[in-house]
Amino acid sequence: MSAPRRVSVLGIPVDCVDMARTLTAVDGMVAGGLPRTILAVNPEKVMKAQHDPVLRRALDGAGLLIPDGIGVVYAVRMLWGERISRVPGAELMPAICGLAAKRGYKVFLFGASREVNEQAVAKLQRRYPGIPIVGHHDGYVDEAQMPHLIDEINGSGAQILFVALGSPKQELWMEKHLPRLQHVRVCQGVGGTFDVIAGRVRRAPAAFRRTNLEWFYRLITEPKRALRQVALPQFTLAVFRAKLSSRS
Repeated sequence: MSAPRRVSVLGIPVDCVDMARTLTAVDGMVAGGLPRTILAVNPEKVMKAQHDPVLRRALDGAGLLIPDGIGVVYAVRMLWGERISRVPGAELMPAICGLAAKRGYKVFLFGASREVNEQAVAKLQRRYPGIPIVGHHDGYVDEAQMPHLIDEINGSGAQILFVALGSPKQELWMEKHLPRLQHVRVCQGVGGTFDVIAGRVRRAPAAFRRTNLEWFYRLITEPKRALRQVALPQFTLAVFRAKLSSRS
């Protein structure tokens, strides 16, 4: 299968995929010879990357950029006419774990607290019997300890690495350390997904997810996110301007 089409939203690349095509791409990445990253693209990240050269470089160099935010999905449809669908990072990680259990891909989990990390591993092993989770480590690792962590990941033979450090820390970690990983072929930045899998954080109810209002549920349940959500109207306005500019 050919690589998914990559388009640009306000100068930030996004791959035209749905969940099924994303998993097909993951298969291809595991079979490839180089480590590749999977990063999520949402309106907040698009706006931040406008003035954050490190984040922008990480996005530009990613192996796969999933449309995690519904705003990005609508923007791609409006600007490029591509009928893509949302691929939430919190759903992609479990889907990749299901693929790993089926294919025998070796998995390593890095990030979050020790307790959350261990609970996430236990939940995944129960949910996907036979999944080869070959190692895991919490995210509290300073730079002096990092060579030991890299050795641990390399020694495990992991082909898929999930990094849960939050953005942009996880993108910076991947950019710096991915070239030193000998067997990893897929490295996904998963933010707070370990907490969701461990049962520490609840996702929006199904009704909110079906109507693409998960962002609204998170806003009303976590009012402190209001400042971050300022990026949404800014993103929407910028996309409409881009559409008008393309017509002219």
